[in-house]
Amino acid sequence: MSTKALLALPQLHRQGVQAGITSVCSAHPAVIRAALELGRDLGQPVLIEATCNQVNQDGGYTGMTPVDFRRFVEGIADATGFDRSHLILGGDHLGPNPWKHLPADQAMAKAQAMVAGYAAAGFEKIHLDCSMGCAGDPIALDDATTARRAAQLAAVSEAQSAVPPVYVVGTEVPVPGGALEEVAALEVTSPEAARTTVEVHRSVFEAHGLQAALSRVIGLVVQPGVEFGNQNVVAYVPAAAAALSQSLQQLPHLVFEAHSTDYQTPQALRALVRDGFAILKVGPGLTFALREALYGLDLIAAQRDNASPTLQPAMEALMTAEPAHWEKYYPGTAGEQRLQRHYSYSDRIRYYWAHPVAQKAVAALMARLGDAALPETLISQYLAAAWPEVMSGVTRPTAPALVQAAIRRVLKSYAAACLPDAAG
Repeated sequence: MSTKALLALPQLHRQGVQAGITSVCSAHPAVIRAALELGRDLGQPVLIEATCNQVNQDGGYTGMTPVDFRRFVEGIADATGFDRSHLILGGDHLGPNPWKHLPADQAMAKAQAMVAGYAAAGFEKIHLDCSMGCAGDPIALDDATTARRAAQLAAVSEAQSAVPPVYVVGTEVPVPGGALEEVAALEVTSPEAARTTVEVHRSVFEAHGLQAALSRVIGLVVQPGVEFGNQNVVAYVPAAAAALSQSLQQLPHLVFEAHSTDYQTPQALRALVRDGFAILKVGPGLTFALREALYGLDLIAAQRDNASPTLQPAMEALMTAEPAHWEKYYPGTAGEQRLQRHYSYSDRIRYYWAHPVAQKAVAALMARLGDAALPETLISQYLAAAWPEVMSGVTRPTAPALVQAAIRRVLKSYAAACLPDAAG
């Protein structure tokens, strides 16, 4: 069973074993391919998660239902030779968030239908997140209301599940989409708050006859003090999270799930796993690496052909013509917004890669470069991180290989944190 790796995490942490798992939160095929190829090469399970806004019964912003997303990921797994039995699919922030403009009863009915779809499609990991207020509610809900709504969703999941899923509860992170402003500092979740969240969920689940589901609650979402804004990253400080980490001694059946770990250093990722934040979620950091590689290739093509870049201008025209995915998130002057559209850590450009205009522009760039070896000197200039890999023969100096290598490089830092002896 693919969930064995997740179910084992609390026990491994109690035994002092540094063990974790990367949660890949992306629907980009290049990202999913890179994750599955690395998992194949390391012989490790791969956890890929979809959010409530990304994939739901209405299609989400990807246009995919949970069944569609499973087929999409499994198709890439088959193409890369990844064993499907090692694939873990998760649903992130599953709750009323996409419909929070509706009254709670209506929003929860939609959330129940969404969870039923995820469960029936065989998603093995479910994050129950009912912390946000709906129309007529406070903006943030108390633990008891949150737990009662989570129990409603858990009951649907248990009734519809093709396989018994594991659950994660709690949320001390920004809503899906990330922080909207520069993040100066963060308040780490207190041990008391973590214990209260667990105890309230336990009491409510037991009252609803959900003991079986409760036995498979393996994770609690907390804020360990990591986040990123548009232009800055808040780094993990182990000392600041020491009390929270030690509270796991009173929560022996749980590990912590850390969201927004994108852009943390390899050393910080290792420290997070060591301290019990064993589920490391990453998404924008992977498509940020993808964009860096594509823009670097755009400049290589321009230099090689004595021409102008084509991809970045195409993306700028697309994003300014259709600003819905970024205009509420990128403040500042016109010049500042232009830089953020392309280079923000929030990476809201990721919402545009599936657009036909963007796909056409990327396809034209890749066709222009083909599968020919690119000049090492231009790789050094515009994709410097790849140059050592090219010179050592690890990465072929071709456009497709360089794109995959950029994403894989990020994923390898997570693999090293979760499996310190990992290589590849």
